[in-house]
Amino acid sequence: MDTATPPYDPRRFRDAAAYYERYRLAYPDRLIQRVAAIAGLKPGDAVLDLGCGTGFLAIAFARLGMRVLAGDPEPAMLEAAGEAARRAGVSVELWQGGSFELTPAMGPYRLVTMGRSFHWMDGAATLAMLDRIVAPDGAIALFHDRHPDMDENAWFKLLCEDCTAHQRRAGQGKRGAGGHRRYEPFLLASAFCEIETASVLVRQDLTIEDIVGRAFSQALPAPTAQFEADLRAGLTALSPDGRFTEIAELVAVVARRPGAKQP
Repeated sequence: MDTATPPYDPRRFRDAAAYYERYRLAYPDRLIQRVAAIAGLKPGDAVLDLGCGTGFLAIAFARLGMRVLAGDPEPAMLEAAGEAARRAGVSVELWQGGSFELTPAMGPYRLVTMGRSFHWMDGAATLAMLDRIVAPDGAIALFHDRHPDMDENAWFKLLCEDCTAHQRRAGQGKRGAGGHRRYEPFLLASAFCEIETASVLVRQDLTIEDIVGRAFSQALPAPTAQFEADLRAGLTALSPDGRFTEIAELVAVVARRPGAKQP
């Protein structure tokens, strides 16, 4: 297991916010509903979306009637989340902060969600603090996506390789597309060691512009013109007509304390 935690940089996604909402995979409603059922949520329950980004999860749970606090250390992400919530017609409270700013005075929350954000945190320390602010019958839900190794996803392999090469040239380790760590070892070593997983498979068409936008939504060193040119050239070689297919599994790992009251 990769246990290394990236150095804390609260502005890591400052250049990615403009691309995140448009080009990142959203979580399907049916996955959100399954997580809400597993967690036994009821309208009015308190939910914390930690590392909320542009509000994918915060807005989805607000639509189900939850009281949602959306937290992110990046102001541009919070601004985008607030705008998205207003467009969706839901109420979401915004908080500029992340896992390193959690305090025991927060909560209690029936559910704490983290969408593609846990791998940026100190996993053990974050889970220890969440043990102090999640309600006794509450849960946490860690969301991510993965791309099966199949011909349709050849573009994703190319994207990961190009992002990793760009990071290495900039003197960074692998934390871009595909840089996900398994959650279960952290959970099994924490108070939240009773684990249930839900997932759904999605298929969609993409263009070269979509994939370049996905690359720019990563927490990469400032993408250079050469990086973009190399990515576009590689994608064109894969598909001269510029059309691609994405097959992805959207996953939620739901964890609670052993013996917690089941819904």
